[in-house]
Amino acid sequence: MIMRAGQQLLLPANPVFIWATLFGAWALSMLPGFAGAGAWPWLPDVLAIVLVFWGVHQPRRVGMAAAFLFGLAMDVHQGALLGQHALAYTVLSFLAIAIHRRLLWFGLVEQSLHVAPLFFGAHAIEVGVRLAAGDLWPGWSVLLAPVFESLLWPLASTLLLLPQRRTPEPETPRAR
Repeated sequence: MIMRAGQQLLLPANPVFIWATLFGAWALSMLPGFAGAGAWPWLPDVLAIVLVFWGVHQPRRVGMAAAFLFGLAMDVHQGALLGQHALAYTVLSFLAIAIHRRLLWFGLVEQSLHVAPLFFGAHAIEVGVRLAAGDLWPGWSVLLAPVFESLLWPLASTLLLLPQRRTPEPETPRAR
């Protein structure tokens, strides 16, 4: 892939770091009030942000199977309809992988505009499944969560790419 002028060449992503960030986001999402559970449906879904990030940057390592399993874990934790988060995260991961080549050509602000419809779609799926199961409308504040998620995209991208941006150790001079 041809790089843009001034774009830094990244080091390979460490698989341990990838999965540590996914499990860390999952643990953060399990805190009371996160991921749309409880009284604050406007809070951003941190796990969705990290799943989309790694789906864009490492689509061969973090795919739809990981998104499905994390979604099932969120459904079990929240006592939600089994498959609600799994479906939303799987669709979110599929769409992130589908746009990953195009998305990397843009800057962080433009990327956040491109991932905003993905987050809106995932929340629409979750709300649609809940409404189809007979739950009540969560209120219009649920529309704020995808806005906050897309606003957090530049911060998440910067933080999650930090280990790959470090300069490699300089080579030692070779003996002749």
